Amino acid sequence: MEAPRRDGGRVRELAGGQAPYAAILGCADSRVPPEILFDEGLGDLFTVRVAGNVASPEEIASLEYAVGVLGSKVILVLGHTSCGAVTAAVEGKAVPGQISALFQHITPAVPAGADIQTAVEANARHQTKILTTSSPVIREAIEAGTVEVRPAVYSLESGEVTLLG
Repeated sequence: MEAPRRDGGRVRELAGGQAPYAAILGCADSRVPPEILFDEGLGDLFTVRVAGNVASPEEIASLEYAVGVLGSKVILVLGHTSCGAVTAAVEGKAVPGQISALFQHITPAVPAGADIQTAVEANARHQTKILTTSSPVIREAIEAGTVEVRPAVYSLESGEVTLLG
């Protein structure tokens, strides 16, 4: 890793605005920070992180901003192996506080009887579909050919990102 564009000069350069080339809807898991995984600098990625990388209205609005205002060309929906939110949703056990509020966004994606890896992949694909069908801003950008939306999974074990079909 080179840690590019992460110095005082870059901070000053971005003080007047940003133009991230990509946006990422990723999990809030501390082991999956997109800027570090992809070795990007300040201002390169517009990251939206929430447990389970769910596309709820607030996350969709943020990604619409990235595409419609900032001009991001790619949205990557980045799940990861052994995701705690996906695991909790699949297991359906009682959880403290408001954690279960995430389940409504995850369980529709998961095939009955799926193992966690299959569930993680299905969730990334499902959240991608939610983005592309429920957001007019993102849908119009796709139709205009100005943005691409892709699901992917990061492996905690290998450090590799796999794009999903």
